[in-house]
Amino acid sequence: MSVSPPLVTPDEGPQVAALALAYASGGRSPVEVCEAALKRAEEINPLLNAFVSIDHEGARAAAKASEARWRAGAPLSPIDGIPTTLKDIVWVRDWSVRYGSATTPDAPYTQDAPSVRGLREAGAVFIGLTTSPEFGWKAVTDSSAFGITRNPHDPARTPGGSSGGAAAAAAAGAGVLHLGTDGGGSIRVPASFSGIAGLKPTFGRVAANPPSAFGTVAHIGPMARHAADLVPMLKAMSGRDKADWAQGEGVLASLDAGVTQDFPKGARIGVWATPPCGTVEAPIAAAFAAALKELEAQGAILEEIALPFADRVTDIFEKHWFSGAAKRRTLVPEAKWAGLDPGFLAIADVGASFSALDLVTAGMERTAFGAAMDQLLARYDFIVSPGVPVLPFRAGDLVPEGSGLKYWHLWAGFSFPLNLSQHPGAIVQLAPTEGGLPRAFQIIGARGADGAVLAAAMVLEEMLKGAGR
Repeated sequence: MSVSPPLVTPDEGPQVAALALAYASGGRSPVEVCEAALKRAEEINPLLNAFVSIDHEGARAAAKASEARWRAGAPLSPIDGIPTTLKDIVWVRDWSVRYGSATTPDAPYTQDAPSVRGLREAGAVFIGLTTSPEFGWKAVTDSSAFGITRNPHDPARTPGGSSGGAAAAAAAGAGVLHLGTDGGGSIRVPASFSGIAGLKPTFGRVAANPPSAFGTVAHIGPMARHAADLVPMLKAMSGRDKADWAQGEGVLASLDAGVTQDFPKGARIGVWATPPCGTVEAPIAAAFAAALKELEAQGAILEEIALPFADRVTDIFEKHWFSGAAKRRTLVPEAKWAGLDPGFLAIADVGASFSALDLVTAGMERTAFGAAMDQLLARYDFIVSPGVPVLPFRAGDLVPEGSGLKYWHLWAGFSFPLNLSQHPGAIVQLAPTEGGLPRAFQIIGARGADGAVLAAAMVLEEMLKGAGR
């Protein structure tokens, strides 16, 4: 496969604040930036398959409107005029959203999902829909409807999933902000594999409508090349929507909450180094150890921790995820089931076999696990772990070659537990391998502490970018 033009663009640092300053001064225009993003999306898509569709007409109209607001000194928000992608799994007004499936109607929706509406009201310029596996069911990105999405760092490898198109677009410079979803790691896995930043927020921070068939393990969050750009995007996406009953009525802590000026000095940090399933590959372990050494050198207080319910959490997740797949399958006419991803069908079959008692028991065990995680995070400022315990593997595969694993979540053991407990987790990058493959670091905080997690991520992104070199 040809890898020309270069697929990973040079790192220019956080973009939102820089572009806002340029727009305000007249040094750059939202129209100019939009055109560059559209050109880049068209350029990389034949190689990476990051986009299901690209909306040239809509993006240009939105960019012109943004340009007029900036010239009048009345932007809607800091992300007004920022090129943004949306995942092919959330409703977008006037766009056909297929959920990565050939079995869904090819017809435009009449309304936005709450997260999309928030971004639109903030002036974000939507350039296109990014690829997802069918119904976002796995942590790699390929589907019979739209093909295989590839990693900009090595197109022979997966960018991860299920927000793999968003991650590939971000790493390749096709847009600045990228909406992802995360039901078991679907923001954090592709962020880790693709060399970008991402956040799975506290559940309820971002409303979901319609609700996910996978229930309250499913989250919506921001992705970008740098942690600083996640903050204004998350602010625009956040807020209460009465259509999302599961979101709850509670008010979460402000996203402006930060960390101490000398962070990480004196911070109590729990070190989660062993996933509940699978193993940590040596290059990942080496980079994580180097990151911990740097944290200690900067005055952090590190203590090794064990994941609560480590012997049960995988089964608890499978009960939730597989039964969610069974529910999602019921929304597809049975005559079309033969066209669904065989892996999705297989877990849906398993999910359909669970009894009511199985599901109630899993729900109760999840409650106990979540409470144990709350108690653990009351003892620490943050918990840290590797982003993903494996390096990016061959595109089109569900699990690393030769691993002997049956399911994707068995190699994503640092990801899915947080979907059960609903705690925020952010991904920042460590040094890549000698071969240029990304390696990542996860920062986890108490529920509601998304602002503190993002503030820590911004500090650690700079501090740890050479860890493992």
